[in-house]
Amino acid sequence: MNSIESFQIFLKKGMYLVLLFCVVIFGCSSSDDTTPDTEPEIIDVIDDNPEPIVPNPPPALLYANIDFSNWKVTLPVDLNNNGSPDEYLPAQLINNGYRTLDPVKPYMYDDTTDGSIVFYTFPDVSTTNSSYSRTELRELINPNNSKVNWSLNTGGKMTGRLKVASISQDTQSSSTYHNVIVMQIHGIISQADMSTYGFSSNNGPPLLKMYWKDGYLWAHKKSLVNESTSGTDLLNVSSATWTDIKHNFGYVGFEPFNFTITASTGKLELQLNNNTPYIYQDVSLTKWPFENYFKAGNYLVSTNANAFAYVKYYSLTITH
Repeated sequence: MNSIESFQIFLKKGMYLVLLFCVVIFGCSSSDDTTPDTEPEIIDVIDDNPEPIVPNPPPALLYANIDFSNWKVTLPVDLNNNGSPDEYLPAQLINNGYRTLDPVKPYMYDDTTDGSIVFYTFPDVSTTNSSYSRTELRELINPNNSKVNWSLNTGGKMTGRLKVASISQDTQSSSTYHNVIVMQIHGIISQADMSTYGFSSNNGPPLLKMYWKDGYLWAHKKSLVNESTSGTDLLNVSSATWTDIKHNFGYVGFEPFNFTITASTGKLELQLNNNTPYIYQDVSLTKWPFENYFKAGNYLVSTNANAFAYVKYYSLTITH
């Protein structure tokens, strides 16, 4: 090998060494870490016109549709110590007056969550002709005179939307719960017959009682024991003359239901919700000698010390 070839080989090896040296130097000095030496500046963005926070409106208050212009209420207590259940007349109940009567509030009050009036009762004071207490409305055609009533010939109609909200258990019979009467047509001896026959009491039997029994709605309607009974014997109010015949309208449970009672000459038409009406039309109705008035509310059929019932009415109307 001559001197020129040796020099060329030397140059090539030198170039390789130089390249290797550069790779090592620059490779060691470079880094994959791209994090800047200083933290980035954080800029707050302030909205000069923020949207206002609007709270949810409170739920609307709901009230029952009941006009007390022709109703008085009987309570299960005797706070005035006169020996009879306390009563409040239409003039005291109308225009939301019942809401301001402290003695009434525990027994008849609004539930504004579902638009009902609650009727609460328990065994305490009862009327003269009954063993049972009630928080119950009594119809007054004349708001100031309970002696003014109506006959089947005049007729009348009562419609209500209601439910049994709660009732005590009956541990002393085969029933699960105590019974409660939620509607009535009650009989009363007319003033004319009182004067003619000299009766000392105008009390008559209930022509119709609508019972809630273990969730089933029952009608108890007065019927003559002997259909041939006539004259003044018809005014005998005892069970020897008038007895109950019954009809089961079916299960309503603790849910709201609508019920309509239509009374006319010799006829009662009873309708649950939109079902086919059940009709009573018989000799006993034709001969019914009493005048009448509607009742609605909570008439608890128990004297058990622990008994109670809550009945709700959402609406109640009467027409004649």
